[in-house]
Amino acid sequence: MTSKAVQKHHVVIAFEERIYDAVIEDLQTREPTEDFKAIHVICLDTKDNPHEAKLQGRVALELCWILEQTKDLDMEGPELVEQFQEEQMTHTQIKVLHQICYL
Repeated sequence: MTSKAVQKHHVVIAFEERIYDAVIEDLQTREPTEDFKAIHVICLDTKDNPHEAKLQGRVALELCWILEQTKDLDMEGPELVEQFQEEQMTHTQIKVLHQICYL
């Protein structure tokens, strides 16, 4: 996939830290595009079983709804992800990682 095609995505969600690391490494090794846009890479670390997958699927959907409503994802995204993690920690022990890559 070309950098220009990847750049069309604003958010990438991984459910394993290993995949999250691989996505970040891939983005960091690509040639930057002329417009240099942000891509938010988020990891919702999930145990590999049906129960956890179902729970984390709902968590991911909730996070996507929150991020979709922001007017400026690049400015508000990190704070929204941090607030989301704090709120989710009251319901479930979820490890959320977030990094912004530019392409």
